[in-house]
Amino acid sequence: MEKLSPYALGATLYMPATRNDLLAVVCGEKIPQLRSLVICLEDAVAEQDVDFALNNLQRLLLDLSRRERYKDAPLVFVRPRHLNMAKQLVDWPLMSLIDGLVLPKFTLHDVAIWQHLLQGTSLRVMPTLESKEVFDATAMTELAQALQQELNDRVLVLRIGGNDLLSCLGLRRSKNHTLYQSPVGYVIGMLSGVMGAAGFSLTAPVCELLQQPELLRQELILDIEHGLVGKTAIHPTQIAIIHQALQVSLEDYQAASLILNHSAPAVFQHNGAMCEPATHERWARRILERAYWYGMSDVAVITV
Repeated sequence: MEKLSPYALGATLYMPATRNDLLAVVCGEKIPQLRSLVICLEDAVAEQDVDFALNNLQRLLLDLSRRERYKDAPLVFVRPRHLNMAKQLVDWPLMSLIDGLVLPKFTLHDVAIWQHLLQGTSLRVMPTLESKEVFDATAMTELAQALQQELNDRVLVLRIGGNDLLSCLGLRRSKNHTLYQSPVGYVIGMLSGVMGAAGFSLTAPVCELLQQPELLRQELILDIEHGLVGKTAIHPTQIAIIHQALQVSLEDYQAASLILNHSAPAVFQHNGAMCEPATHERWARRILERAYWYGMSDVAVITV
């Protein structure tokens, strides 16, 4: 399976499989700045519309097989409603045109099942962590170990389902605070430590407050400080804001380049901070990878 950078995802937009404009979006025509799309057959589709949604997805795949996608067209994933639906989808020959599946409400119990189901396919997976087990650090450590053993090569990222996690507590996001000021803030920090240390990348929960772009920007700063590599977008208007936040400051880019220089000393000072290549190498590689995908921000303060 070809290696794909988690940073390729950027802002991920979810769309119900019932929409009639999916082909234009998938081909990169309707939302050209979009880097990743999830076609949803789960929560975004009413029970009475499931058959229509499945038929619509089949038509989309058939249309895709007859035309060429733009080079910069978004990555495309499908979120099945449940495991039985996933079994049905995997049997469709044209699913090879899709980049992977989003696995909803993923738990330790599901690891071996999905591993068996996906054998013989080239589908990547993005498990979504959104059930009550996610609040348990021990359970997440066990899940990380199981993923390393079974699905490691298929996992592009782990997605954090913020709204479902709040729902587990009978809560809803505040309009005045970032998600980090809720109980889910603990979960994001814990997952960043547990899953990040196990080698997995994570994406940030959606900020569904469309009329508060400044709150989204504040949350993105915290997302990046927690090492998250992308974010779910609720609407196309959020895409540019998310991608701008993923840009790298010139200061960080220069520091990362110096740290990865083969002739760098064991410890050195740059821009008022100590740099230690042995300690900061992984950070530096992530910075350069992010810069490759999103470039550098215009504003940076550099001192020698």
